[in-house]
Amino acid sequence: MERELTEVYCGSGRGKTTLAMGQSLRASTQGKSVIIIQFLKGNERRELDFLEELDELDIKIFRFEKMETCYEELTEQEKSEEKRNILNGLNFSRKVVATQECDFLVLDEILGLLDNGIATLDMITDILKLKNESMHVVLTGRMMPDSLRPYVDSVTTLTTEMI
Repeated sequence: MERELTEVYCGSGRGKTTLAMGQSLRASTQGKSVIIIQFLKGNERRELDFLEELDELDIKIFRFEKMETCYEELTEQEKSEEKRNILNGLNFSRKVVATQECDFLVLDEILGLLDNGIATLDMITDILKLKNESMHVVLTGRMMPDSLRPYVDSVTTLTTEMI
């Protein structure tokens, strides 16, 4: 069995989630089980939900937030309430990695939890330390702290250049 990677898609450019979803589709068509856990994007029905409806693909999408709008658009009181839900999602992420519940895991916008003060670097590194070599993990977000580098095999930085 080949060693699977831990990848990060980060940067100020658009397309990080799209790139991660494309990799998820590719993994699923290769017979791998895929779990996508989205953070900071609210719980409104998303354009990605159709992936779960494709019977021939083994893709599951999880969102733990209860509010329909994105985290950044919430009031301080709503953010406080939503933070508990997001931390439940982080605990679920830890469980998925610890139990090897899938072959390919996307933690979409998990790095944004650091930017918003919801999670600590230790919380994220603890999850990555649990990963064994048979699981492929993708993390997305704008900023990747240098202290995560020892736990990551590949970093792709997306930028937007105006022409």
